[in-house]
Amino acid sequence: MKRNPVIPFVLIMVFGIGLIFFLSFKGLGDSKELADEKKGGGKEKTEAVAANPEDIYKTTCVACHGDQYQGVVGPTLKGVGKKYSKAQLMDIVQHGRGAMPSGLVPAENAGKMADWLSKL
Repeated sequence: MKRNPVIPFVLIMVFGIGLIFFLSFKGLGDSKELADEKKGGGKEKTEAVAANPEDIYKTTCVACHGDQYQGVVGPTLKGVGKKYSKAQLMDIVQHGRGAMPSGLVPAENAGKMADWLSKL
């Protein structure tokens, strides 16, 4: 008994057409959600910002300044409170310095971070 060689092609075609219809309807649903989000009526996404200076350090600073504040790529942070005033530390934390990029610490947490750094 010989098999019909067209059957596999027909099955693939039917599967492909079904997949196209499924993805089209899925895309229509997603486009409605994207339009709602663009208008501001979609699900609210909130980003958790660390308020504790130690947590901020662990998330943004540890790669350059080391886990023991010893300095890796960036300078050591031990004794930085003796070298700079709290206002200077606040400015450095917010705006960066040298190779340090700005915006790593949110402005509302810069004061806490400067106080914490001055006590190291």
